[in-house]
Amino acid sequence: MTHRAVIWDLDGVLVDTGELHYRSWSQALPAFGLSMTRDLFQATFGMNNAGILTVLLGRKPEPELVQRVSDSKEDTFRAAARGHVQPLPGVKDWLARLRAAGFRQAIGSSAPPANIEVLVDELGLREYFDALISGFDLPGKPDPAVFLKAAQALGVSPERCVVVEDSVAGIEAARRAGMTCIAVATTNSPDALGAADLVVARLDALPLDAFERLLSR
Repeated sequence: MTHRAVIWDLDGVLVDTGELHYRSWSQALPAFGLSMTRDLFQATFGMNNAGILTVLLGRKPEPELVQRVSDSKEDTFRAAARGHVQPLPGVKDWLARLRAAGFRQAIGSSAPPANIEVLVDELGLREYFDALISGFDLPGKPDPAVFLKAAQALGVSPERCVVVEDSVAGIEAARRAGMTCIAVATTNSPDALGAADLVVARLDALPLDAFERLLSR
C-alpha cells in the first residue's frame, strides 16, 4: 500500500498552550522595549518567532535580536509548561488509531526544537511519531517549508499527507504544500478556518473515516 501520512501541528492541535505562550511573550518582551497584546497574539499565532517579531517591529528583525528574544521567551515557556500540560481531547485516540491503520505521523511545528521535545515528553506522545520537525529556522508559515520537510522525513509524497492545523497561516501552508488539511477550532473560529478541507470543533468530534476520506478524493 502507498504510504500515507498525517502531519500534526503542535500548539493548539495536540495541546492547548495558548495562554502559556501569551504569558511568556508578555514577560519576555518588555526587556526589549516591546509588548504583546491579545489581538496581536491572536493574529500571529502559528507563526515562528521571526515572523512574530516582524509583525511587532514592522520590519524584518536582525537575527541576533530574534535569538535573544527567543531565548528569553522560550526558556520562560518551557519552565511554565513542565507539569502543566495535557493532550487535548481525542489526541491519544487518534494517534493510536492512525498508527494502527499504518499511517506515518510527524509533528510539523513552528516551535523551536527544544519546545517540541519538552511538550512531546510531557504529553507522553513520543511513541506515535516517526519524525519531529521544527520550522523555527525555516521560512515561517504560511510558507510550506516545515510541512514539506516533514513529508520528506516520512518518505511520503505531499498529496498523500493530511495536515492537522488550528491556525489560518498553517492552513495556507498546507495548501501551498499540496496537502489536504483538517482544521481544529481551538484557537480560531470555524469561520476563520474555512479554507481547510474539513473543520471540526475538537478532535474527538472528527468522523472516524475523516483521514481516509480526504486522501481518497
